[in-house]
This record gives sequence, C-alpha cells and structure tokens, in this order.
Amino acid sequence: MDYDRRSAVSSFYGGRKSSDALNADFPPGAAPPRRPAVDSASSFYGPDRASRAGSAMLGRPGAGYNRSSYFYAGREEPVKGGVDEESMLSQRNDNFDIYADFNNQGPRYSNVLVNDNGYRPVPEPAPTKEYQPATPNQVELVTVPALGPEWKASEMRDMTKAAKRERAMESFAEKWNAWNRGERGLCGQHFTRRTVVYILFGLCVAIGLVLAFTIPRVPDISFPSSNPLSKATEPFNETVPVIFSRSPANFSFPAQVGLEIDTNSNYLPLIISKMEATVTDLTTGAQVATGSRGKTTLPAKAFPVIQIPLNFTYIAPNDSDITWLDYYDACRNPAANANNSRPVLQFNLDFDMWIVGLVGKRSNSATVTEAECPITLSLSAV
Repeated sequence: MDYDRRSAVSSFYGGRKSSDALNADFPPGAAPPRRPAVDSASSFYGPDRASRAGSAMLGRPGAGYNRSSYFYAGREEPVKGGVDEESMLSQRNDNFDIYADFNNQGPRYSNVLVNDNGYRPVPEPAPTKEYQPATPNQVELVTVPALGPEWKASEMRDMTKAAKRERAMESFAEKWNAWNRGERGLCGQHFTRRTVVYILFGLCVAIGLVLAFTIPRVPDISFPSSNPLSKATEPFNETVPVIFSRSPANFSFPAQVGLEIDTNSNYLPLIISKMEATVTDLTTGAQVATGSRGKTTLPAKAFPVIQIPLNFTYIAPNDSDITWLDYYDACRNPAANANNSRPVLQFNLDFDMWIVGLVGKRSNSATVTEAECPITLSLSAV
C-alpha cells in the first residue's frame, strides 16, 4: 500500500503510530520508506505554498489535511443524481421536470422510479365492544377532573380574602398618595387635589348661604296684653266642665291663653310640630293648669298671635288651701264682694315647642301678674 494512502495526521502531531493490521504493508520492525524532507511551513499555514492535492506537490506531500493524507475505509458510492439516474429518469418519463414537482404541476420525483399509483389502504380499526353506560356505583374516569399543578403556599394565600383585602388597601394607599402629591386625579386627570379644594370651598360657602336662610330660629314669645287669659272656645269648652267645690276642695274650668310670637329672625315660614304649656301659681308654686296645641305654621317676618287651650285643674286638701282660695276669690261673682271687684290671678307660664328643622325642644317662660279669671261663678255658688 502506498504511503500516500495511509493516515499521517497523528504522526504529524506526535501521536502514537497507527496499528491498523489490515493496512500493515510493512512487517513489524521494518522502517517505512523515507519521506522527502520538507520545511516546517505547511500549506495550511502558508497561503503561498502549493496545495498537497496540486500537481506541484504530488511527489512531495506536506502536512495539510486533505483526501490524500488519510485512509478512507468506507464503501465508495456514486453521487446520487448522476448520469445513470438521469438517463433512467429520461427513459421512464421524458416529460419529467424537477420544477414541476415543487409546483405540484407534474409527476412527483418520488414516484418516477417506483410503480406507485398513490393508493394507500386505510387500516380498519379493531372491533370494540358496544358502549355500556356506567352504573350508579361505578365512576367513569372521564368524569374525574385531571389533576392540575400543585399550588404554592404564596399562591394559595393570594387567593384568600385577606390577601385580596391587603392588595386593595395597598392599591388605595398608592392612589391616595399619588392624589395627595398632585400626580393624579380622582377621575383620571380631573379632580386633582387643588380642584377638589376649590370645589369643597365653594360647596361650603353655598351650604352656609343656604343654611343661613333655611335654618329656623327660635322665636321670642310674649303676651299681647296684660290679660292673656280668655274663655275657651268650642269644642274645648265642652270637654272640660266648670267645677268649684269645698268638700272635697278642688276646682276645674277651661280657658285659653294668647301668645304673641316674633318670627322676624326667620326667612322662611316657621313650622311648629307641637306646643305644650304649664301654668304654676306665682305665690305657692303649685301647678294649676296644663295645655297643648298641635302642628302650627307661622309666617316669617311677622308677629302672629296664637291661642293655646288650658285646662285649670287643682285638688286641695281642704278649703283653707291658699291656692284654692286665690282662684275661688278671683273667679267668684263680683256682686258678692263689697267693692264689686275681683282680685287678679298671678301665675308663671312655661312654654315648650318642637320646631321642624331643629333637634329637640325649645323652652320659654313668661310671667303674668294681672290676669282676670275667664269664668264667673253664680251668686248661689259656694
């Protein structure tokens, strides 16, 4: 075997010599023929040198790596698509065109050398038993959901209400800080902090003006004259009888008191849902009468006079009681007295009223010193 057919790569780099028994043309121990001396610069590192495969280097091999420097032990085969195959293609199909194969406009290259009509039999499926529905005691696997990936502890906590609440609070705090710094508004770019301050200031001014004209004020109460007591009118005078008795000592009679209410401080009509009055004797402090009135609407910027019905009722231990004697003398017939006159009544009137628009009740009081008894007893009365 010629020395050009044997691999000299390993020996070139200082490796162990090849020990191929099939290519051992030289007996063991025999020295191979001496190669012609060459310099250390090969064609691989010297671009100006001639290649080992060239005609100039056929008799003087170098250290390059080419087809002549190693032994190829494989089977030599002709290159596909050679002259023989092309002649065979031309014999089988004279109209064959390789470009028509790619464009799907002619016979395919894979079918030229094979007798194939394109039929591919479809294998029949194996017979299976008829589907039987599952009984109530059996569970089909199709009804069992597939197991998903395992959740991490952090992912499981993110799905809890506490984690969602924390994220909501964090989002709100972030938006609040951004709004407080003037970086965003309540509705996108609108209603920033400065705009909200202006709006709130204007709203407060408007509310103040509205309240200044709409909130009701507590009116002042006075008596229209020095004698505010008068006879009761129907139907109140029919429900309360006139009684004066010595044994047992008591009295009872109806009356009404007139009140003048000052509403000049109100800009809107004043609505009073309920009014209550209590009369106490100015000398003894005993309660002698009570009265009430329902819903009343009073005009604004005026001095309306209203009448509150009173029920004078008092029970004394005996007929020598000072309160009973004062009211008996004030209500007896004037003809029974020496100077044809009667003494006056002195009492204190406590007035409570509930005004629509104000919380709770409002109280007021007034003193009467010259009131005349609204009834007159007969001369035959005790």
